[in-house]
Amino acid sequence: MKIFTASQIHELDTYTIEHEPIRSIDLMERAAKAIAHAIMDRWTNQTPVVVFAGPGNNGGDALAVARLLGLQGYKVEVFLFNVHNKLSDDCATNKQRLVDSKCTKKFVEIKLNFDPPALTPDTLVVDGLFGSGLNKPLAGGFASLVKYINQSPSQTVSIDLPSGLMTEDNTYNLRGNIIKADLTLTLQQKKLAMLLADNQPYIGELKVLDIRLSQEYIAQTSTPYSILEEKDLRPKLLPRPDFAHKGDMGNALLVAGSYGMSGAAILASRACLRSGVGKLTVHTPRRNYDIMQMSVPEAVLQMDREETAFTESVEAEDYDAVGIGPGLGQQENTAIALIAQIRRAQCPVVVDADGLNILANHIAWMQQLPTGIVLTPHPKEFDRMAGGSSNGCYDRLAKARDMAERMKAYILLKGHYTALCQPDGNVVFNSSGNSGMATAGSGDVLTGILTGLLARGYSQRDACLLGMYLHGLAGDLAAKELGKESLIASDIINYLPQAFQRLND
Repeated sequence: MKIFTASQIHELDTYTIEHEPIRSIDLMERAAKAIAHAIMDRWTNQTPVVVFAGPGNNGGDALAVARLLGLQGYKVEVFLFNVHNKLSDDCATNKQRLVDSKCTKKFVEIKLNFDPPALTPDTLVVDGLFGSGLNKPLAGGFASLVKYINQSPSQTVSIDLPSGLMTEDNTYNLRGNIIKADLTLTLQQKKLAMLLADNQPYIGELKVLDIRLSQEYIAQTSTPYSILEEKDLRPKLLPRPDFAHKGDMGNALLVAGSYGMSGAAILASRACLRSGVGKLTVHTPRRNYDIMQMSVPEAVLQMDREETAFTESVEAEDYDAVGIGPGLGQQENTAIALIAQIRRAQCPVVVDADGLNILANHIAWMQQLPTGIVLTPHPKEFDRMAGGSSNGCYDRLAKARDMAERMKAYILLKGHYTALCQPDGNVVFNSSGNSGMATAGSGDVLTGILTGLLARGYSQRDACLLGMYLHGLAGDLAAKELGKESLIASDIINYLPQAFQRLND
């Protein structure tokens, strides 16, 4: 699913109007019907409704929704803000339709003073003040209205976007002047702002409503942002020939674990093996021998000369992929061995966890990383490498995108919507996964999956797409059976077979 900018959203509306063809007022009615039906599915007509409408097309949507709800017996109060005495054409048309219908309990057009209505716990607020066209923070009376709504005990439904939230970049927005919706009913497609963690308090539950905008425009219009869907992955799955042997299925090297952190090596190893690789070698400190041998008997163990830490790089020319970082620790001799190991690899490399922290502490080494390397930072790990992102998630995403282009790397910026930033500047957001996966070891599992897929023969791009989706899907399947609260990293590994099976069905 593509993610369009605010200007592209406007172009999509215009293209639909011109090529369907359909009048803009009729397209607005189509959207309003979808919104009204979504509201009626959740709230009965015994729910008092207060609609706040702005002067633009978002307000026009809200006025049409108010009329449709009123005709279904809802007691609706409508407040249309027209402080500059200028409504969009479709907003003006829907104002007249609403007045003519005589189906609302109250209609007030505010041009100067505003006496706010009482908002009780039983009231449903419909926010139709501003939508995707907003390009600056709210101020003045609108900011005061937003704060009044947010401080009320009412539930709030926002049309398309919570008023005050901009479609993409909210770095310098005034957070106190954004509606905190309980439900956002967005039209046709998710917007970029909806995928960023720091905007979630404003969006609440998100539902996408299909209003049948032009599929032709959507198909032919390029955008750097998209959301990964299951149907995108099925054609990418590699076949497993009936006469294959382990030598055909890839040979992976995993460098992981230090004394006291063997669990990270175990999780990554088990996940790698569950990802279809033919053979796995694990390089780990000597003191991990017994627990690794018992926990992952399928892996070949290669012991470091040191008892408690990784300190020596190894020949890597026989391997099809190398994963390095989980549980390594950050000793200086480990750091030197890490960069040496990366340099020696003649195959795709995945770096995670302490591997990323080591790179952050030796920033000059970032210039020595091979083209096509896969980095899997969570936000704090990325900030250490990139120098901080105090301006929020959009700023961090922009830095990750720039770093991926500059280094020709694949950067998996982990989160609820993990973002794969690619060397060509494109970003793909993952659609699988859940909050139960916010648990120690989950990242080690992802490293193992990615290393296994790369060794199996997938390209870096396809391994990242498939790996992050399978990781999240296994977590979703585990949460469905076990619940989110009790989910642990091992559960993700245990449900990987079901995740693969679902994609193969």
